[in-house]
Amino acid sequence: MSTVIKVENLSKQYRLGLVGSGTFKEDTKKWWAKIRGKENPYAFEGEENNRSVKGGSDYVWSLKDINFEVQQGDVLGIVGRNGAGKSTLLKILSKVTAPTTGSIKAKGRIASLLEVGTGFHPELTGRENIFLNGAILGMRSHEIKFKLDEIIAFAGVERYIDTPVKRYSSGMYVRLAFAVAAHLENEILIIDEVLAVGDSEFQKKCLGKMSDVSKGEGRTVLFVSHNMSAINKLCNKSMFLENGKLRNFGNTFDIIKEYNSKNSIANLGLDLINDKTIRRGGGEVRFIKVEINNGNEFIDPNEDILFKFSVEVFKNVEELCFGCLLFNSEGNEPITGSGLIELESNILSQGEIKEYSLKVKAKILRTGYFPVYLWLGRKGDKFDDAYAFDVLDKLYFLNIISNLPAIELGYDFSNPLGFFNLNFELL
Repeated sequence: MSTVIKVENLSKQYRLGLVGSGTFKEDTKKWWAKIRGKENPYAFEGEENNRSVKGGSDYVWSLKDINFEVQQGDVLGIVGRNGAGKSTLLKILSKVTAPTTGSIKAKGRIASLLEVGTGFHPELTGRENIFLNGAILGMRSHEIKFKLDEIIAFAGVERYIDTPVKRYSSGMYVRLAFAVAAHLENEILIIDEVLAVGDSEFQKKCLGKMSDVSKGEGRTVLFVSHNMSAINKLCNKSMFLENGKLRNFGNTFDIIKEYNSKNSIANLGLDLINDKTIRRGGGEVRFIKVEINNGNEFIDPNEDILFKFSVEVFKNVEELCFGCLLFNSEGNEPITGSGLIELESNILSQGEIKEYSLKVKAKILRTGYFPVYLWLGRKGDKFDDAYAFDVLDKLYFLNIISNLPAIELGYDFSNPLGFFNLNFELL
């Protein structure tokens, strides 16, 4: 395989809060250095791009000393927290912005989908925008015409194709934009997080198309996503960006594992657990501490998932039950649940603090990313009559990742996910 993208010593610097340097003297120095072919005199100032601290300089490095190569046919996943430099890197590769230092060598035409509506004119129809966007991506008119019907069919917006796109929803925008980028004959396809705007059916369709583009057509794909399941399924290589620096580059499974270990979100809910604005229920008993899988977001499917939590009793109650739901990766639909598990059948008195540990088999779940819903309350005569003391709504996340296919993990395909097959064991 030949190298199609080579990035050497790439850095991108921004000045915070101002357009230009802020003074005539500084702008003149930069201009004079450029005229003489010299380095930007301010290119060596600046701090690491850590968005959580104020810092002491107005200059920050959105990217700093990035080096990597991508081979033809690779699908490269790019992972990192918000502000890590992922979108900046893609904008530089797409030539939307220029690097401060370093160089990029790319072999072939690049099609990029960075933001909803990029390259579209709101007053033009969907059909007209296909030709406009195709031309922006470097395609000739006859090439676009040849692919036109296929693009419209893939986007699934045929009824609105002759309607101005200003009347499209953001999801319809993305459908059409991705269809154009994926079907035109560009050697390199760059996709930012915009696919998250689409519905789950379209996301699966896009992932399948990107796989076909790389494996079947030998084209190269760069894919940014926070969906680790999609990254693991699609990408043969990945890179991990942190505060503008390249922390690691290599096998996707290893990169995801490192990213999860450094950026575990399993305990993000701990900072929010006392925020009553995101809680529901009568408040008789409340969660005061929750820990899933010992705080490690990465879960080995061959091991049990451990739930530990503490509750405080604010009003005498006669029983206490626990419930858990797991949602799909989009967080909009529950896919499996535990039913109501009895923790206590005796009276709990005001002021008591109780600790509980439960475990459940991870093997019942396929590899994936699952938002978690936790419930405390008491049973009713019917399931719908159950009364909630406290509800934590999707504050916690399970990320079950494996480089083995589901069948080798022992996943039971004859027992699809559904309510009440999370069989918790009370420890």
